[in-house]
Amino acid sequence: MNYIGENLLPGQLGHFFVVLAFVSSLVATIAYFKATNAVDPADEKRWKKLARIAFGIDFLSVFTIFGILYYIISSHSFEYFYAWNHSNLSLNTQYLLSCIWEGQEGSFLLWTLWHAVLGGLLIFRGTKWESPVLTVISFMQVCLATMIMGIYIGDIHLGSNPFLLVREKFADAPVFSRADYLSLPQMQDGQGLNQLLQNYWMVIHPPVLFLGFASTIVPFAFAIAGLWKKDFSGWTRQALPWSLFSAGILGLGIMMGAAWAYESLTFGGYWAWDPVENASLVPWLVLVAGIHTQVIFNATGHSLRATNVFFILSFIFVLYSTFLTRSGVLGDSSVHAFTDEGMNIQLLLFLVIFLVPSFVLYFMRYKDIPHINKEEETSSREFWMFIGSLVLFLSAAVITWQTSFNPIYNKITGGTTAAPEDVEFSYNKIQIFVAIVLALLTAITQYLKYKKTTRESWLKKILVPTLVTAGITIAFFIFSGLDYDKKGIGFQAAIYLAFFASVYSVVANAAYIWAGLNGKLKSAGGSISHVGFGLSLVGILISSSNKQVLSYNTTGINLKFDERSKEKSLENLTLIKGVPTDMGKYWATFVNSDSTNKAGNISYYRVEMMKKDSSETFTLYPNLIRNTKGMEGFSNNPDARHYWNRDIFSYITYADDMDKREDTAQFKNYTVRVNDTIYYSNGFMVLNNVVPNPSNNKYHFKATDTALMADITVFSKEGTRFTAQPVFYVQGNEARYMLDTVYAQNIALAFSKVMENQQIELQVKESNRMVPFVALKVYEFPHINILWLGIIVMTIGFGLSVVYRSRQGRLKAVNKI
Repeated sequence: MNYIGENLLPGQLGHFFVVLAFVSSLVATIAYFKATNAVDPADEKRWKKLARIAFGIDFLSVFTIFGILYYIISSHSFEYFYAWNHSNLSLNTQYLLSCIWEGQEGSFLLWTLWHAVLGGLLIFRGTKWESPVLTVISFMQVCLATMIMGIYIGDIHLGSNPFLLVREKFADAPVFSRADYLSLPQMQDGQGLNQLLQNYWMVIHPPVLFLGFASTIVPFAFAIAGLWKKDFSGWTRQALPWSLFSAGILGLGIMMGAAWAYESLTFGGYWAWDPVENASLVPWLVLVAGIHTQVIFNATGHSLRATNVFFILSFIFVLYSTFLTRSGVLGDSSVHAFTDEGMNIQLLLFLVIFLVPSFVLYFMRYKDIPHINKEEETSSREFWMFIGSLVLFLSAAVITWQTSFNPIYNKITGGTTAAPEDVEFSYNKIQIFVAIVLALLTAITQYLKYKKTTRESWLKKILVPTLVTAGITIAFFIFSGLDYDKKGIGFQAAIYLAFFASVYSVVANAAYIWAGLNGKLKSAGGSISHVGFGLSLVGILISSSNKQVLSYNTTGINLKFDERSKEKSLENLTLIKGVPTDMGKYWATFVNSDSTNKAGNISYYRVEMMKKDSSETFTLYPNLIRNTKGMEGFSNNPDARHYWNRDIFSYITYADDMDKREDTAQFKNYTVRVNDTIYYSNGFMVLNNVVPNPSNNKYHFKATDTALMADITVFSKEGTRFTAQPVFYVQGNEARYMLDTVYAQNIALAFSKVMENQQIELQVKESNRMVPFVALKVYEFPHINILWLGIIVMTIGFGLSVVYRSRQGRLKAVNKI
């Protein structure tokens, strides 16, 4: 059938270049393998030339595939399933790139794109390690190409094709029996981008994070190359700048994700030990452990075996995290894992095909790897650096176990083993001690010398930083302190100790830069990274321990949240439109809501905040996005007011316009006399009196008017009292009445008739649709900017180390020549 309106050329080109990328990367792998094993230099040169050409074709193919996929999405070619499933017409242009990495295929494409860039840079450098290292990277390109091929070999499904047509995806749907199916309403627009991804962080966070993931293959490939070629030590200096770059960029990517979570998710923070967060953190921890043992070996000859293990595992953990997040295993335990798309076996093979050969090769070469039998002196720098590396590795192992056990066990056995009731604390109670040990080690270790350090010289150097840290800590606890006391005295003491250790890390490393390195920042990358690490810990401890809920509910309007929600009614302040409401230090007023995007699925809520002393006013604009895909309902996008020393963080937990259904609640009639009681769902009300011609702050009738006011007291189950004063009056010989509403109880009352025997008729309606309102959650995060500053400083430290170590390597190479 000739389908009308389809543009098949981009998809055909895209699939051609996917196949070309697979073939060219396979040729590059074989050619680089031959070049590595070649004995004759002429053969090596010929194979390397072929390998470079093949890798260049793979490079161009990958970028072309990326460009074609972007064209399909940006041109709204909804005949393609990827464009239809991940984008729509109303999507802002800035989020078109996010559509690529929302899906599995696009994220694998992003990954392989970065490998192409890294491989190109290594080829440009042209060292003797090019052939064995590029063999590994080219083979990884082969594996990644299979993830986007989307072909069947017998009954085996190999990858998922990003250029699949909608009619191919849903081949059995009757609608595709029509040649003009693209003219149907359901094909005029796409499903849209997941609402949580419609944030500027999601435009920049995934590319940086995937560059971090991709770059872990470089130190891994160098380690494999050293084992393969039996040149066990020659690769370490060449690889050090690459491993530093990988750790720096992966750490930055992780924290960009934390910033996204802080701005887009509503768990009230930047880290929740979500399995996907953990899956990215673990490779970074192991990689940093490997960097430290790598530095130890370059300086002393110790820890080469450990360096090989750490670099192999850092890459293996990237593959393992890929399996966890893309196999559907974490579908029920993570807010942002991918779903199972039938590639579980392929993902598992992907992991095994690197894991098994790597460790087989490692154990084959184990006895030949240079190793100093003499143990390090306990007073040496290398001893404590190795202890720190071991702590990092053990921390990663514990996190992996905690993250993996329940989901994988349940997947294999079909069980329903539950996660701990307090998931965050199950991690915190262990990792707090990891933080203490690492912070202390980063503080004291740089004052030690390699080989051996005399006790007197070390104590002399460390004394001043220790005293300064003690003074800062004491002053902090006198004037501020940490308020977290929810998990007992033991955990509270650990937090206090962690704070001291974190400050110690900052002070001691800053002092070392000044005194030990004479302020030479070019060679101080390690110490600067440690300063950033210490600052990050300080920011985490203060902002998390002293986080306050500002929106405690004082109105008596208690919303009931879904049982699955973690929200607590008493921590959500209900704001009635136009009514200033007490919020501790502030008056909060819900002004209005407005939808500014074309699709009308985003509602912004304007909330005016004013300090009670009138010293400051500001406006918050949290919003709700109606979900167009995935789970039904709304996604909350927070808004924050940023200060140098704190953030006011807010989000909407409920709004009356989330439910657009018509208000069907009806008035019920009651005949009562003075002192009679009427019951409603949340309490009861008593008619106190009937007042003729009332004149008060609310009503202004004259003595000559004909009006009656029912004076009613409403008693809620929570023990609060409210006054209601509906009025019945006669105007122009026509009986009229005025409603009175108790918004806090969602009830409206009408005095509708005067009856016989001193009785009156009251009408009562219960409805939560009577007035515009929102439920607002507001936190105050004190000194959270210390955390973000720490991340920036740590990244700068890694960058300076990359430059310094690269220059060192070039100078050593020149000296050898």
